[in-house]
Amino acid sequence: MKYWLPFLWLCAATLTVSAQHTADDASEIRTIMAAQEDAWNRADLEAFMEGYWKSDSLRFIGSRGLTFGWQQTLDNYKKSYPDAEKMGKLTFTILSVEILSPENAFVTGKWLLNRAADAPEGYYTLLWKKIAGRWVIVVDHSS
Repeated sequence: MKYWLPFLWLCAATLTVSAQHTADDASEIRTIMAAQEDAWNRADLEAFMEGYWKSDSLRFIGSRGLTFGWQQTLDNYKKSYPDAEKMGKLTFTILSVEILSPENAFVTGKWLLNRAADAPEGYYTLLWKKIAGRWVIVVDHSS
């Protein structure tokens, strides 16, 4: 029994550290999404896009199909939301943040745009990846 005690202690310590990293990662992702929400509500699309992977491999799937690339995604946002009135006020409701590994996370939630003329809403799924020590969205499926 005395030989098992150090092993069990090491396992418990590893699980505790792993759980703390998972909570920290989930909190970091939530913070990034809150910053995105704030940027949108200031009508600052460039700041909103800081949460995305700045790569030609970024994938965005929306009502018009699949878009590849950070710049193309930004351009599409600018075309669809040319001013603060069209952008409205964005609210994210995060339903779950699942840390899949130290480098991958999956987020599901709801979005709502409050505008003078309407209030469109829908759901999103986001695949996040930790790249160069920073969490970024690599796939966004919003409907």
